[in-house]
Amino acid sequence: MHIDWAALGSVFGVSLVVTVALVGFFTLGIVGLSKGATSTRDGGSGTAAKAGGYLCFALCAAAVAYGISIIVT
Repeated sequence: MHIDWAALGSVFGVSLVVTVALVGFFTLGIVGLSKGATSTRDGGSGTAAKAGGYLCFALCAAAVAYGISIIVT
């Protein structure tokens, strides 16, 4: 049995970077919606913060959908 350590390391590195990025976008989405709610409560519109939060969640959903499409095909 032969293990291609370079390929294994490459897969590990890419999956680590994608995981950190996905968690980061999800966190930014939560922060954006939170800032939007705080701004709305304080009398502002909070539209930009909410839009940024929804954009981050959309990026997360797109990344998950892309991953599922790779698995299925």
